[in-house]
Amino acid sequence: MATALRPLQTAVFAKLNAVPLLTGRVHSELPELSAYPCVQIGSIFETPDDSHDGQGLTSLLTIHVWSKAPGNGELFDFFAAVDAALDRVPLAVSGWSEVRIKHIQHEVLSDPDPDVRHINARYDIALTKE
Repeated sequence: MATALRPLQTAVFAKLNAVPLLTGRVHSELPELSAYPCVQIGSIFETPDDSHDGQGLTSLLTIHVWSKAPGNGELFDFFAAVDAALDRVPLAVSGWSEVRIKHIQHEVLSDPDPDVRHINARYDIALTKE
């Protein structure tokens, strides 16, 4: 099975960092507490989705959006920027073609720290190996 883990994470990181509101706030690991608001590229789940004549993948990508601002306004604005950058937008993934990404679910979560706001969003991604 071919994997798109590294090129997919790289492409998502670049796409999100190109958004002015998100520039410098996108991470693969949750940064220090003082770095809020931030976006974390979370888990990537891959399932083979081959055709008769080629390799393909279906991936489930989790994106976390974090804020410590009072209320949910900042959290919602950052999530809206993430979603506008990813949902049904072309994504260039090295070594893969016909990349389709679609927002499938998001959830506003309570955090044990009452000052922290969190959205957990999932994106379905279909990729075909070049």
